[in-house]
Amino acid sequence: MRRNGQIKTGSPFPLGAHWDGSGVNFALFSANATKVELCLFDGAGRREIERVELPEFTHEVWHGYLPDVRPGQLYGYRVHGPYEPSAGHRFNPNKLLLDPYALELRGDIRWHDAVFGYRIGHRREDLSFDQRDSAFVMPKCVVVDPAVTWGNDVRPGRAWHDTIIYEAHVKGMTALNRDLPEQYRGTFTGLADPRTIDHLVKLGVTAVELMPTQAFFDDRHLIERGLSNYWGYNTIGFFAPATRFIAPGAGIHDFKLMVRRLHEAGIEVILDVVYNHTAEGNQMGPTLSFRGIDNASYYLLGDDPRYYFDTTGCGNTVNLRNQRVLQMVMDSLRYWVQDCHVDGFRFDLASSLGRDRDSFDQNAVFLDAVRQDPVLSMVKLIAEPWDTGNDGYQLGNFPPMWAEWNDQYRDTTRAFWKGDDGIASDLAGRLLGSADCFEKRGRRPWASVNFVTAHDGFTLMDLVSYNDKHNEANGEENRDGHSHNLSWNCGVEGETDDEEILELRDRMRRNLAATVLLSQGTPMILMGDEIGRTQHGNNNTYCQDTEMNWLRWGEDVAERDQAFFEFMRKLIRLRHQQPLLRQRYFLHGEPRPTGASGVCWLRADGEQMTDEDWHQPHTRAFAMLLFTTEQKLLIVFNAHYEDIDFALPEAFATGWRRLLDTADPGAEDAAIDGGFTARSRALMLLETTA
Repeated sequence: MRRNGQIKTGSPFPLGAHWDGSGVNFALFSANATKVELCLFDGAGRREIERVELPEFTHEVWHGYLPDVRPGQLYGYRVHGPYEPSAGHRFNPNKLLLDPYALELRGDIRWHDAVFGYRIGHRREDLSFDQRDSAFVMPKCVVVDPAVTWGNDVRPGRAWHDTIIYEAHVKGMTALNRDLPEQYRGTFTGLADPRTIDHLVKLGVTAVELMPTQAFFDDRHLIERGLSNYWGYNTIGFFAPATRFIAPGAGIHDFKLMVRRLHEAGIEVILDVVYNHTAEGNQMGPTLSFRGIDNASYYLLGDDPRYYFDTTGCGNTVNLRNQRVLQMVMDSLRYWVQDCHVDGFRFDLASSLGRDRDSFDQNAVFLDAVRQDPVLSMVKLIAEPWDTGNDGYQLGNFPPMWAEWNDQYRDTTRAFWKGDDGIASDLAGRLLGSADCFEKRGRRPWASVNFVTAHDGFTLMDLVSYNDKHNEANGEENRDGHSHNLSWNCGVEGETDDEEILELRDRMRRNLAATVLLSQGTPMILMGDEIGRTQHGNNNTYCQDTEMNWLRWGEDVAERDQAFFEFMRKLIRLRHQQPLLRQRYFLHGEPRPTGASGVCWLRADGEQMTDEDWHQPHTRAFAMLLFTTEQKLLIVFNAHYEDIDFALPEAFATGWRRLLDTADPGAEDAAIDGGFTARSRALMLLETTA
């Protein structure tokens, strides 16, 4: 044991373990603890070599300074206090705890009953007390020297209206890339490799939105079923990168290299972050960090403090009304921006972050804190605008500066191309950026993140290949995952050799992708959709760390999927080239007084759509005309199962050329005068400067 005389009082700020070049200051917030012990471990993390009581308690922060500790030191905490679950307190100094501010973790959790604060199987359940030491199965925190040479790193600084998002998974992106050294596949280093980045550059996307990269573990129940937490929506450390994505011998600098390489290619990095709950679950969950440090401060508790107030469906909700917990989240976000140079965040179950317990509030403490923050107010912010609590669906209700995942866009677009009745009018609003949701408080069309597929649900290929989910591999008897997929298998469920059906599926893929990329708003593409990635009908692959979730490369990509990749490249190139597809303001008929663009809607006979036309249940064909005084674009939608002849309005019936036709993707641009035929289940894009 280290003698108390060898530890200095240190400082309550900054929180975490900070090396100043001479020693390390340790600071841990816990309002209700009675004592905090710092535990130091050997280089392998197997043996506790010293235990030191932090000598000072200032402003609810326990702190101390060790002058002879250096970067690389492994550590954890033991926190003393009352074990009174009925009062909201779950202190248990037998449990080694992770520092919430740890910048790096070493090792992974090895599931054992010792990580639980209570006795597993005891008749009093979580009211019992477990005295076993959990250090032998716990990962350890690492003291880090965060200094790194960024060189001439420059943030791409893409305007929102020029942004195209590619939702990706660090491991899934490179696990099957045989051109990479095996030790780099599935890591930040693999994603930073020029051969990986070249795929993104060729496609033309401007930002990668990485599924959770902050520290998380595989849940015990998944491990016991031979599965894993592939998606990672179960964070346990908000400052540390997930160890599974770090290449052998690397650390946080591995992540920073990835960011720098992507920036060099002009691609922004957006992190999918989970601040609404943690991996500790409900009252029957493990004691890994926050629960043992100060359960009553870090979590929202129920009317009976033994239980948690849960709006996330994951057992607990982080208590952002506590100023120190709010500080932790804000410090974490600023760390990833300032120290790691990321360009934005997508917030999982963001409605929980804007709650005052039962109700959502646009002026909730977290939303106000972000809005006034000089660092965070300058990066891209994306909300998943729902949670599982009361009044949790909040699409369109986030404050200015926020974009939001638009599930109404997803469902409307899917239903239209599937051939459902009565969808045309709704689709028109979605194509123009969903003004009904977002046109308030000065918000712009980019606030709508438009997508038809995301990690949660079918891939684009599966959306046109399956009518029903097929989640048997998850071990839950196909009960998991949602059943309202709005998908259509084009005549056969799953894989087929029928060339006619395969060609129809290709056309339907092109229709869906073209709709997303030709709509006003911010388009988002799911990793692998550009090359036909399939999950074989599984729409909830959260636990599948297998080829089901991984991107195929090179010779493993079928010829028809290589052709689809080229079609996607063309679509994205057209979006970049056509300012009319990237409006900064919402369109409502005639041009704005400033001389910006206008829009009108046309029937197949060239006349304008009427209210009666929009509300005919079988309206499945119409055209959207975008125009300025210099240019016009006509986007033609035909979800009918038969070809339809379209006439161009007399006022500008000549001078058109076809830029895109999903029924004939390889066709050259062609001149069109007077009229044309829109093939069944197809989309066309025409342009004129006349």
